Amino acid sequence: MKFSKATNYALHTMLSLVIDPSMKPVGVQVLAEAQDVSPTYLSKILTKLVKAGMLESVSGANGGYRLTRKKDEITFLDIIHAIEGTASLFECHFDHGEECLIQQVMVEAETKMELHLKQTKLIDLAAKMKAHV
Repeated sequence: MKFSKATNYALHTMLSLVIDPSMKPVGVQVLAEAQDVSPTYLSKILTKLVKAGMLESVSGANGGYRLTRKKDEITFLDIIHAIEGTASLFECHFDHGEECLIQQVMVEAETKMELHLKQTKLIDLAAKMKAHV
């Protein structure tokens, strides 16, 4: 199982916005430089996060992106779903129906992983980072 680079950049970008105490909009150039990624590529990722209702885009000289949701509400799963979508990771390509034992194992594993990602909030990670500084 592998998540895309876009998910990696989205998670890191969202974490940097969560740990920013100012809550002021941050420009895409600043966010991109922090991760050494193209601003154009990061803009596409940020657009998905805006559509998911996690960020807002603020225009103007002091514009950029800022969180729209409370910091303590943003989970890893929210961000992953915004970037990757919500489709199942595994689909049995045989016509076994719901009684396919392989499908059952894979669905159970995915459910457990999603539960963990849903319970893991970026604010908790930010607190761990702060404790190590």
